[in-house]
Amino acid sequence: MGNKEKLDELQKRKEEARQGGGPERIKKQHKKGKMTARERIDFLLDDNSFVEINPFVEPRYAEHGMEGKKAVGDGVVTGYGTIDGRLVYLFAQDFTVMGGSLGAAHAEKICKVMDMAKEMGAPFIALNDSGGARIQEGVEALNGFGEIFKRNALMSGVVPQISVILGPCAGGAVYSPALTDFIFMVENTSKMFLTGPSVIKSVTGEEVSAEDLGGVGAHGQLSGVAHFATQNEEECLMQIRELLSYLPANNMEEPPEIEGYVADLQKNTQLEDIVPGNPNEAYDMKEVINEIIDAGTFFEVQADYAKNIVVGLARINGQSVGIIANQPKYKAGCLDINASDKAARFIRMCDSYNIPLITLVDVPGFLPGISQEYNGIIRHGAKMLYAYTEATVPKVTLVTRKAYGGGYIAMCSKSMDADLVFAWPTAEIAVMGPSGAANIIYRKEINNAENSEELLEQKVAEYRDKFANPYVAAQRGIVNDVIKFEETTIKLANALQMLRSKRVDRPERKHGNMPL
Repeated sequence: MGNKEKLDELQKRKEEARQGGGPERIKKQHKKGKMTARERIDFLLDDNSFVEINPFVEPRYAEHGMEGKKAVGDGVVTGYGTIDGRLVYLFAQDFTVMGGSLGAAHAEKICKVMDMAKEMGAPFIALNDSGGARIQEGVEALNGFGEIFKRNALMSGVVPQISVILGPCAGGAVYSPALTDFIFMVENTSKMFLTGPSVIKSVTGEEVSAEDLGGVGAHGQLSGVAHFATQNEEECLMQIRELLSYLPANNMEEPPEIEGYVADLQKNTQLEDIVPGNPNEAYDMKEVINEIIDAGTFFEVQADYAKNIVVGLARINGQSVGIIANQPKYKAGCLDINASDKAARFIRMCDSYNIPLITLVDVPGFLPGISQEYNGIIRHGAKMLYAYTEATVPKVTLVTRKAYGGGYIAMCSKSMDADLVFAWPTAEIAVMGPSGAANIIYRKEINNAENSEELLEQKVAEYRDKFANPYVAAQRGIVNDVIKFEETTIKLANALQMLRSKRVDRPERKHGNMPL
């Protein structure tokens, strides 16, 4: 065979790999409103940047109905490329080839690019669209999943890991996304569940659709498993590109900055109008966030889950920051079980990748209730305390209004090693609200008085005048400065600039025992 024939054979084999499961199966994929694995890669990465690894790999076994079946690529496309010129590694499962099912060779291809991502210090993206473990390969397939999970865990906090659910993701397969930093889902396309509707019906008798059990609504709003919910694949893939613009390539680098960016540091003229004078009146904390950050840069995470706390990435004067903020519009901004989990996980992600933390505080405390106590609010709330204390990145806190009791401590107070704590003149920092405090401190006096209601109002007013302000805390150095609304952005930007060289030494240990 001459060189030309050899080149022709190579071209033929490459074309066979590119065709995946063939034209008919590709047509079926499109009919479901889904891109193919290669179309997804081409859409996500910079033009012509994808380099494929191991395109010719095939399944090793020819039994249990696999006899004579050809599956070039073994149902997954793996390789590397660039997003905005920055190196990333990725895989895309090909549902047109054996339903994207995972066998031994399939898993080895994925593990190869995961190892490369870790060694090269580049983000890793998993485009999941699979029928699950390949039953014909039995325990070899299960072992393949275990090898992937192990790498997810060992890479955690080393390079950003992003999972994208672009079809079914069921059984053991769900644990790889669960071990990564972010999970994206697409409406009406993505499905995640450990046990499917048929298994649930046979075991518990409960009837539920696949969408209700494992769709965007279930995991974006109820379980908190998904971080982002998008309307279609194109939007999803574009959001991945945007997310990466806030993250460093690995834990040894600083997050990317907008070079030459000049922020409008004197723009906070609307803030005073956003926060109501009445401490019991709600407002939208997202309006505050959008006023103090660079215009249009807020990238919210888990927007539909635990809405009483808001977390997300943004920029202040071109620099990436992570924002954690109470949301008075929902549950008065109280911290509950889900909000604590959401905040703690986000704080640890930011700390892993050197992203400074900005905390905006308007919290009346932890949410009271039998259900909260029985379901472990003590344990879950402790996760926030642990995460903030553990974090060594710059930490700047702004108290906008209420900061009461345990909620005040949990929202990155001075005692949680906040580097700087600012407060607006509207801030109220106290053990509890004026009404509750007056009822406790002056209970006997009020109960024994003839005009008890009038006396209670008087004592509430006295307590509010004395403690419901930021100045007592400022006198003790627990608040570093009380600032005007209009100077908020410039104060935050200056603080972040000053804290760039922050270094913290922690006691040597294997790892702490987080209250999980």
